[in-house]
Amino acid sequence: MELCRSLALLTGSLGLVSILIALSTDFWFVAEGPRFSFHSGLWPKEFHTEVPDYLRATQSLSILATLWGLVSVIFLIVSCIPSLSTRGYGPLVSSTMAFAAAIFAVVAMVVYTSERWNQPQHPQIQTFFSWSFYLGWVSAVLLLCAGSLSLGAYCSGPRPGYDAL
Repeated sequence: MELCRSLALLTGSLGLVSILIALSTDFWFVAEGPRFSFHSGLWPKEFHTEVPDYLRATQSLSILATLWGLVSVIFLIVSCIPSLSTRGYGPLVSSTMAFAAAIFAVVAMVVYTSERWNQPQHPQIQTFFSWSFYLGWVSAVLLLCAGSLSLGAYCSGPRPGYDAL
C-alpha cells in the first residue's frame, strides 16, 4: 500500500507540474517559413483579437484538470499523515480526482489537436506541434497513472471492520 501511495504521489505531482508548465508556456504550435519562425500557446498575446472557441475550451478544461490534479495530490498527502486521514478513504478520493483530472486533460488535448490538425496549410509554411503540446499529453498520462496507483493503494489497504464502526 505504501509503495502504491508513494508512486501515486510522485506521478500525481509530476502530472500536476507538467500541466502547469504546459499551460504557462507558449510552445504549443510552431510555424516556420522561409524567413520567419512563429510559436503560439493557449494565451494569445494580442489583446484586441478574438480568441477562438477551441482555445477557450482548451484553456478551461486544462485549468479544471490542474485543479482536480491539485486536489488529488492534496488528498494523497493528507492520507500519508495518520492523524489527518479518515479510515483510509484518502486514496479513494485521490483516485477519483486524478481520474477526473485525466479526463479533463485528455478532452482538452483532443479538442486542441483536432482543431489545429484541421486548419488549412500553406505550401511554404511548415507547421507542427511543439514541446508544450506534448507536455500536455504527458500530464494526461501521468494523471491517469496517479489515479490507477491511488486506486491500487486503496484496494490494498486495510478495511475497517466492525470494531472500527
